[in-house]
Amino acid sequence: MSYSFILTEIHDRVGLIRFNRPKALNAFNRPLMEELVQALEDFDNNASIGAMVITGSDRAFAAGADIKEMVEASAVDMLLADNLGIWDRIRGIKKPLIAAVSGWCLGGGNEVAMMCDMIIASETAKFGQPEINLGVIPGSGGTQRLAKSVGKAIAMEMVINNRTLSAEEAYRFGLINRVVPVEVYLDEALKLANEIGARAPLAVRSGKEMVNQAFETFLKEGVVDERRAFYFLFSSDDQKEGMRAFIEKRDPEWKGK
Repeated sequence: MSYSFILTEIHDRVGLIRFNRPKALNAFNRPLMEELVQALEDFDNNASIGAMVITGSDRAFAAGADIKEMVEASAVDMLLADNLGIWDRIRGIKKPLIAAVSGWCLGGGNEVAMMCDMIIASETAKFGQPEINLGVIPGSGGTQRLAKSVGKAIAMEMVINNRTLSAEEAYRFGLINRVVPVEVYLDEALKLANEIGARAPLAVRSGKEMVNQAFETFLKEGVVDERRAFYFLFSSDDQKEGMRAFIEKRDPEWKGK
């Protein structure tokens, strides 16, 4: 199957998916999201594939969502379109997912990386949730998964004050598995995925399911509440101002309403 916004490859028993919007630093639009989920589900149903790797470019894994798609949306528009709901299908992928991250990994990009089962990062990787700069909050599980991964204090700073973590900080706080030179981060991710892909498929599937169950016991309810809050913020003037200022490359003027 051919795609417009992603590239797919097979490396031994590993399905590789690359985001392919270089001019937008791989920012997610609806078509890219749909292609990503479709490719993951196709690999998940391919008996010759044992694990999958998701990556971007050396410069950016993904720099968040495409703000131009949301800037004029109302809360009702966001609720009815439910563009973020497509990410829920990633949680249904049964085979292990590994994110190979280099450069910017922000907003929705960080949320997708955290949906993966493991993260291999290059030394240049930067992780953040800058939605607060747009007058909104993360809407695809960022508040919930960050708190469980790095703890309340660091998650709070990232979500409400735009703290960005270096690769070494992300490793120290438990967000990622390892940090390697930028020249080999993808090779390391593929190596890890092939090692896992060579193991007993049913045991790997069960192991992933049980670890996620321990991690996500209350995550599902938290993500629902987070998404509701995210959509509600599209009824605010600050959301419009924040996103317009981003597109117009100026500082926003917050009104608190």
